[in-house]
Amino acid sequence: MSEIIRRDPRAEWIARNRLHPLHAAMQLQVHSWMGPNGLVRKNPHGLGFIGPAGLKRIDRSGAQQGGNAKRSAATEVPLPLHQVMQPAFYINVVPDMVGGRLSSHDRDLLGLARQLAGADGAVLAVVFGEHKERAFATAGVDRLLVLEGNEFSGYAPEQRVQGLRAVDNQFGPRHWLLPDSRNGGGELGRRFAAALGERPATRVWQVKDSQCVGRAGAGLQDLARPVSRLILAAAECAEPVSETRHEALPVELSTSVARSLARIEDLGAVAVDPAAIPMAEAEFIVSGGNGVRDWPLFHQAAAALGATEGASRVAVDDGFMARERQVGASGIWVTARVYVAVGISGAIQHLQGIGACDKVVAINLDPGCDMIKRADLSVIGDSTQILQALIAAITAYRQAAKRDAA
Repeated sequence: MSEIIRRDPRAEWIARNRLHPLHAAMQLQVHSWMGPNGLVRKNPHGLGFIGPAGLKRIDRSGAQQGGNAKRSAATEVPLPLHQVMQPAFYINVVPDMVGGRLSSHDRDLLGLARQLAGADGAVLAVVFGEHKERAFATAGVDRLLVLEGNEFSGYAPEQRVQGLRAVDNQFGPRHWLLPDSRNGGGELGRRFAAALGERPATRVWQVKDSQCVGRAGAGLQDLARPVSRLILAAAECAEPVSETRHEALPVELSTSVARSLARIEDLGAVAVDPAAIPMAEAEFIVSGGNGVRDWPLFHQAAAALGATEGASRVAVDDGFMARERQVGASGIWVTARVYVAVGISGAIQHLQGIGACDKVVAINLDPGCDMIKRADLSVIGDSTQILQALIAAITAYRQAAKRDAA
């Protein structure tokens, strides 16, 4: 088990917010108090520790302050349960669910739905087909409707519109929220609006005081209009739900979904060279830094993973990667769902460039570097050995898949 102490930004925010229901549980050990004679007493043992040279050191990591127990709002303190027994109305959300999981855009959308629902409304999430998500409850979902069937799989916007119309007839939601994204939500929302004969509010980034504000004029202007029933929201339209958990009760349609005419045939995904994908649009990026010693092996691992290659500024300056592959504030800001940093220590400019990535995996020899602290998953070890093991595992997996298919 790693001894690296990781910060919990959410716990720190709760500790500062006196109005939060978990505020009292997140308070640290008291180090000063008023004595019986009116003098302030301090605990000298709680403010630091004696270093190896016998000098008093102030511990800013939080390990000494607050005792040995590590505070974590996600594991030690249960979130308060928000229940809506008899919803006065519904706010329906259709997340993209790329890869079968909620994306950061989807969570922002659910946060906006939670604002519109208030205390009396319920957030109903509509999901097509099988999914892998297990965190609907902590994302703000009160009711969950899964529309299963082969007719909804793949690229089937017309059939999905039929499903949404059936949901609309049964629940009569006050608002429909879809992500205005290139992952399908933008197209599905516009098709659905045309089927309902309603005008949607598009590229919405703020809803306040019965007004929704969306981007216009190639993103250079804001357009305000009354809140419409159908909202296509942009990323960061609201803060995702984090301070409550919800029931996520499953519900079902009372009627079957009508079949649409098969005017569109899905021929499957088209194979694309990862090197041809622009860095800003790549979903899976493997970046190399100063810690990479075998660059041919790095290229081989990226090709085996089917990932787009990136690099830190040091690797670019040393000539190992092209300038258009540089990730960071001085290079390209990326929004990948998975970002693998190989041998990158994590300069502040690089961390700024990957701030919008969903999951970060760090491979590094230094367990105390900033990239390890930022990563969701860390692998401590030599990058050459780890990449070799990764390539071997991928090869074995694909050979087993071929044998099973045969």
